[in-house]
Amino acid sequence: MAAITNVADLRAIAKRKVPRAIFDYADRGSYDEITIDANRRDLRAIPLRQRVMIDVSDRSLATTILGEPVAMPLAIAPTGLTGLFHGDGEILGARAAQAAGIPFALSTVSICSIEDVAGAVDKPFWFQLYVMRDRGFAASLVERAKAAGCSALVLTLDLQIQGQRHRDIKNGLSVPPKLTLANAVDVMLKPAWAYKVLMGKRRSFGNLQDRVPGGDSLTTLSQWIANQFDPSLSWKDVEWIRSIWPGKLILKGILDEEDARIAADSGADAIVVSNHGGRQLDGARSSISALPRVAEIVGDKAEILFDGGVQTGQDVLKALALGARACMIGKAFLYGLAAGGQEGVAQTIDIIRKELDVSMALTGTRNVLDVDRSVLGDVRSNRPSMQDWISP
Repeated sequence: MAAITNVADLRAIAKRKVPRAIFDYADRGSYDEITIDANRRDLRAIPLRQRVMIDVSDRSLATTILGEPVAMPLAIAPTGLTGLFHGDGEILGARAAQAAGIPFALSTVSICSIEDVAGAVDKPFWFQLYVMRDRGFAASLVERAKAAGCSALVLTLDLQIQGQRHRDIKNGLSVPPKLTLANAVDVMLKPAWAYKVLMGKRRSFGNLQDRVPGGDSLTTLSQWIANQFDPSLSWKDVEWIRSIWPGKLILKGILDEEDARIAADSGADAIVVSNHGGRQLDGARSSISALPRVAEIVGDKAEILFDGGVQTGQDVLKALALGARACMIGKAFLYGLAAGGQEGVAQTIDIIRKELDVSMALTGTRNVLDVDRSVLGDVRSNRPSMQDWISP
């Protein structure tokens, strides 16, 4: 087997191991996929400043997120359907994150439930909440997160209406997947994947199945979820969640300057600069292009987390330089999980850790807490159009 040296290698393995419909759900975005491509393109275009003859023999990646010590400035983002990429995927991801000393966020639409994950790890994890039409059910999820000892609530703001993802429709992705000849052949050619998923603790939406009549049916649950996204969601709902959740509150999905000002005054402990991985509003700006201005507006009112295209340690370094406290990984996490279960997630984290460590050293940086714009090169010599949003 060829050596695995980067997240792209794990992506290639994941593509071979899981059905196409499942892989594309993680890998691709909405409509023409302009925004998902911009996330990676704009990160790659930012140059780093090479420094030499600086003693970097003693380096540290340790920092804090929301006041809690972490081994590196990274967290696993909430991802839906994680348990379909590998049986017990949420549990394996949480265990890998715990072993690596970084936070793990569990999605509302996970396969394993809040209680499943809580019973499988020793340390608290984060829970991501979708505020659906049924506010009573949303409140019950908050209560379950409290009971499980979750250390933070991640409130997703940018999914009031789901963006159309052409590939999901063309692939026949539903829950369970629509049985077509192409899907059937694809699954038959991936028996190891099917066995792991079938032998997993759950094969339904663990957090939701007891809420819906006929909840044993994934089709019923998926239809219920589709009808539950609420276009009336407003900042008043953020106030409500803040009033019933006593712990750390993270608001995910901020790109706009006006939204950043409102979020900064909302009482949230952290804000995630994110465009939902390019899976919602296609044509929205890249997350990295929005980061500097959002960080400037928010200031010290809340910590800034970054999400959107992070697949290397250099991506993390660039985001830290532009104002983020830490980064979140979604696609990179799922690639590792699909490629090798808990070990694959550990590989993803370790690859990013090593890349960040080496890149810090080559920019003359000893401590991740010291990363600032000085590690960036001259943007004008690389992509003049980016100067407007990277310049202080």
